[in-house]
Amino acid sequence: MQLRIISPTGVRFEGEVQRVSLPGTKAPFVVLRSHAPLISSLTAGEIVYTDAAGAEASIGIEGGFVEVCRDKIVVCVE
Repeated sequence: MQLRIISPTGVRFEGEVQRVSLPGTKAPFVVLRSHAPLISSLTAGEIVYTDAAGAEASIGIEGGFVEVCRDKIVVCVE
């Protein structure tokens, strides 16, 4: 899956990932390959992702939105 995390200051991450955990407004959720399309708001918390090599990393956010479609995840954060 391709993950792109963008903020007002620029691209914070772009690359291939195995999974992404996101702090949804209603509840945290995980996106895996072939996930159903969705658009969701995000609350303050951490985006945790596992890259293609299996290494885990995280980015703290204050909120934002995510769109998932055809194994492409675009996250707009503050």
